Amino acid sequence: MTAARPRHHAVDGAATRRAATPPPIAGPVAVLPDAEPSIVEAVRLGGGSIGALDDATRGIVWVAADGDGALEAVLARHPGIEWVQLPWAGVDAFAQVLAAEASHGSRRIWTSAKGAYAQPVAEHALALALAVLREFPMRARATTWQADERGRSLFGASVTVLGAGGIAVELLRLLEPFGVRTTVVRRDGASRVPGAHATVGFDRLGEALADAEVLFVAAALTEQTRGMIDADALSTLPEGAVVVNVARGAIIDAAALDASLRAGHLGGAGLDVTDPEPLPAGHPLWSAPNCLITPHVADTVEMTTPLFARRVTENTAAFVSGGPLRGVVDPVLGY
Repeated sequence: MTAARPRHHAVDGAATRRAATPPPIAGPVAVLPDAEPSIVEAVRLGGGSIGALDDATRGIVWVAADGDGALEAVLARHPGIEWVQLPWAGVDAFAQVLAAEASHGSRRIWTSAKGAYAQPVAEHALALALAVLREFPMRARATTWQADERGRSLFGASVTVLGAGGIAVELLRLLEPFGVRTTVVRRDGASRVPGAHATVGFDRLGEALADAEVLFVAAALTEQTRGMIDADALSTLPEGAVVVNVARGAIIDAAALDASLRAGHLGGAGLDVTDPEPLPAGHPLWSAPNCLITPHVADTVEMTTPLFARRVTENTAAFVSGGPLRGVVDPVLGY
């Protein structure tokens, strides 16, 4: 199945798709699988018309956390749909349907919430780094006064950020007052990230890790990044380095991370995401030295609901007018 050619064009590095002159008004938008009232209102605020899913539907805002099979079935039944808005910044939960889109050569535009939740997630990443550097996991569990000298400062540190999306960009901004030296590692090392002292490709990951006192993982989960921070990568980090992951748990080899923490090579870890997730009771990482784990709460529902509604309003307005949409996903790359 190949969807009808969209009348809209995309931004964020995806191929530009421009309309004939002038572009017609987009057809109705359906909020699925349930018509969440706040998102329905967001579509209306963007100038879109809400309609039940039928052959006239031209846009979908998908509000479920996943639903590969259900969403794929909807698209198969309604090939005239030109735009699909997904709810998360990461789209690995929709890998199956995106792979199908890529294999069919569909020209449908997909958008995610990437960038929309960058501020709270970057804030959480910084909080984890500071807590681990100051050995808060041990301090928080103490029941007696322990006047030792443990704890380090972030000021002037060498920092590596894996990933170059909205979270990474916002994190770089938050790190500026600390006077750190930052290296960003991304798929395309030739494209410099504003705010970073250096930008390198995945092929130079080892070089970027070699002097990193803090490693922030903020990349999309793809087949290329899955397991990228493995035992070799962790051993390349200098002794005492801190690892913070606010992306996806599967980017880091959990067993290798635990082993490096227990061996004393790493100085600590702050994890908002794990592999597996939820992290089961009794998993070694719960008791690993100087490891702080939060249960995927860098962007809570309370934080993300208004931010997602804002993204839906912006993209609906762009869809209606034939303008550029934000958070465009490349089905081939998977982000």
